[in-house]
Amino acid sequence: MTHIISNEHLSLERIKEIIDKHEKLELSQESTAAIIKCRKYLDSKMEDIGRPVYGVTTGFGSLYNITIPEEDLSQLQYNLVVSHACGTGETVRPEIVKLMLLLKVQSLSYGHSGSQLITVQRLMDMFNEDILPVVYQQGSLGASGDLAPLAHMCLPLIGLGEVLYKGQIRPAADVWKEKGWEPIKLQSKEGLALLNGTQFMSAHAVWSLIKSIRLSKWADIIGAMSLEAYDGRIEPFLPLTHQLRPHKGQIDTGKRFIELLKGSQLSSHYKEHVQDPYSFRCIPQVHGAVKDNINYVRSVIENEINSATDNPNVFPDEDMIISAGNFHGEPIAIPMDTLAIAMSELANISERRIFRLISGLRGLPKFLVAEPGLNSGFMIPQYTAASIVSQNKGLCWPASADSIPSSQGQEDHVSMGSNAATKLVRVIDNTETVLGIELFNAAQALEFRRPEKTSAKLEEIFADYRTVVPFIEKDTYMHPLIIKSVEFIRNEKYINF
Repeated sequence: MTHIISNEHLSLERIKEIIDKHEKLELSQESTAAIIKCRKYLDSKMEDIGRPVYGVTTGFGSLYNITIPEEDLSQLQYNLVVSHACGTGETVRPEIVKLMLLLKVQSLSYGHSGSQLITVQRLMDMFNEDILPVVYQQGSLGASGDLAPLAHMCLPLIGLGEVLYKGQIRPAADVWKEKGWEPIKLQSKEGLALLNGTQFMSAHAVWSLIKSIRLSKWADIIGAMSLEAYDGRIEPFLPLTHQLRPHKGQIDTGKRFIELLKGSQLSSHYKEHVQDPYSFRCIPQVHGAVKDNINYVRSVIENEINSATDNPNVFPDEDMIISAGNFHGEPIAIPMDTLAIAMSELANISERRIFRLISGLRGLPKFLVAEPGLNSGFMIPQYTAASIVSQNKGLCWPASADSIPSSQGQEDHVSMGSNAATKLVRVIDNTETVLGIELFNAAQALEFRRPEKTSAKLEEIFADYRTVVPFIEKDTYMHPLIIKSVEFIRNEKYINF
């Protein structure tokens, strides 16, 4: 299958479909014409421009006032890429690098960047052939674009750097020889077109949003199972209460729980307790707030990935080249920080439900084993969840609240959005693990409610879960079961994206 790069809105669902179905990229005629037109305009402008143009005929950053001779403009762009490849730390996971390639192609396709057609085509070749550049997590301030990580992503274009290809990390030059590809000679402004931009941040945000949407839906399923296992009340999910405080996420969560629990014997029987703890009673308010935040961040990120974010911006029809600040990451840095907070709260309330399930209340045995004392049972999975939740709290300190001047003060305010992006991914991973641990506990607790059953929907999920994670009668090696539980919620069988 093929995805045609065009001016049509690129949605989160479409990106997920492209990745899941291993679709190839191809430029539309419209995008091809726009790229060629912009490049021709820029080439012709070099002949009579008559004034310095940042990054086109000048140096970069605080070197903006140094004019570069025409014969050195190609070398200038080459120097830019190699000098900016200063990334350090852990490598970016391949699936996010692939998103970076897709988003960079999309941004360049609008014809306001001045890239050569061959440059855009080669980026698509890398995407289509799963030749993924080795990119490092540290190095970007999230202001003048993601300079260091995008430099690493683009090194292979000029025959340098390393790529992950067929499971091996190899010099890009070697893979290029196998493919019969020649290194690209960058033209004026092209290095900036490649390095200025928010694709490192945006790719992390897209990956995190796709995963957040799935985890938010699983949180409702797992929370409903925990509610049933804890003998919780269904009244807090009824629509009358939510009509009085009509936040969309809250209303949707209440409705979802009513659907999930339809036909349950457990939720319909008499309850001695008149009220549940907040971790159960306030699920609509907490899970709903997370949903609302996901939707907000999604709207911002979808706007971002359908934009040209390099500098300067080239406008052939208006005969203008404008140096501005579309590369600045602030518009998405703050939302990424808020998404980290939201997803951390999803883990936070999940851990509190785990704590309740193992507390020996409401007819459940202590630590969810028949012989507590001899067996520690589910004592330590709650420790693990608590440890992860605590780590999330540290990771939720907003990176976007910081700024450190760079380039001799010319770039005197930065977003630190790249740090927000990498922290967000860690929070998402952590939240997935905590929800997996809650499912592990909820399924165990539900066994002690037999012969009564929950709803048909939850029973179906429970039965599938039991094919991979068994009931725990006596102490056993828990780590592999936690991993299986986390892997289970990566299954989209019950999730309509």
